[in-house]
Amino acid sequence: MTSVVFGVRGLLPVSVAQSVTNLATQKSQAGEGELNADFLEDERRSVTASHKWRMVIAYEGTRYSGWQYQSSPPTVQCIVEKALTKVMKLDRKELGLVGASRTDKGVHAWGQVAHFLTPFNYTALDDVHAAVNGVLPDDIRVRELSPAVPEFHARFSVESKVYHYKIYNDAVMDPLQRNYAFHCTYRLNPAAMKEAARHFVGQHDFSAFANVSRNDRVTNPVKSIYRCEVVELGGALLQLEVEGSGFMFKQVRNMAALLYQIGKESIPPEIVPVILASRNRRELAKYALDAPPHGLTLISVNYKKDHLQLPVDCSPVSFGRHRASSYCKLPFY
Repeated sequence: MTSVVFGVRGLLPVSVAQSVTNLATQKSQAGEGELNADFLEDERRSVTASHKWRMVIAYEGTRYSGWQYQSSPPTVQCIVEKALTKVMKLDRKELGLVGASRTDKGVHAWGQVAHFLTPFNYTALDDVHAAVNGVLPDDIRVRELSPAVPEFHARFSVESKVYHYKIYNDAVMDPLQRNYAFHCTYRLNPAAMKEAARHFVGQHDFSAFANVSRNDRVTNPVKSIYRCEVVELGGALLQLEVEGSGFMFKQVRNMAALLYQIGKESIPPEIVPVILASRNRRELAKYALDAPPHGLTLISVNYKKDHLQLPVDCSPVSFGRHRASSYCKLPFY
């Protein structure tokens, strides 16, 4: 049976059952974890709704319990959904908001990505963009709003994610960095940290670096790390920059915690492959506890290029709207 979807691409024949089955098979083969009822509902809603929209969101995570929706305490997804429901006049189930990364409590984001659905089209996205940001609190901002093709999925179209973890290495903490960097009063050895970071690059089983989470749907611990570098930003700031195909719960924070101990010269850089090979979280716990969340920021999410194509005859992408100054009619003296 074929359903007909009316969208920004025109009249599009889509077999709902076949679409869901094909994507489910792809994700299973790619090792994305179990395909539960939530995933299947996301895809069913995706192929039966008229219009899909992609958002790039930045937030300061200090006062939020992460991204993932919870009724209490507040989460970023909860606040974004409330703004969208107010502007779109739709309930959260109709919107079907999905985020790319389930950032943890206190973690920040510059490039979180999410998609949502509407049964109607928008021709002036700048107005919608301004309206949503007008409802959101100051510590959450939609940086970009664009139409998305039906194939795009904020979570399952991802090719890689980039995280940064900041360490402020000085005797006295810079108060302007207190919410964004982990304060370390030990004198760290950046060279040792850089040497250790290189051991993370490649495809590895990260079981030893993953905390158990009841909400974590990703069951495959094998991840590819494309880049892992410790960068000296100048002054007292060090930054761990990691890009990978995906990350387990608290994986980056656990990686940063081990590099911190290596920087203190408590353990040698060669300990990294030993812990990776153990595939045991208890082995890492012998040397390091997870680093605090406020040093971590989700910088960007990278997608398959064909999934980022804009639909035919769509509204222009909105990057926000500048205000125009009114002309002063008074003469200058």
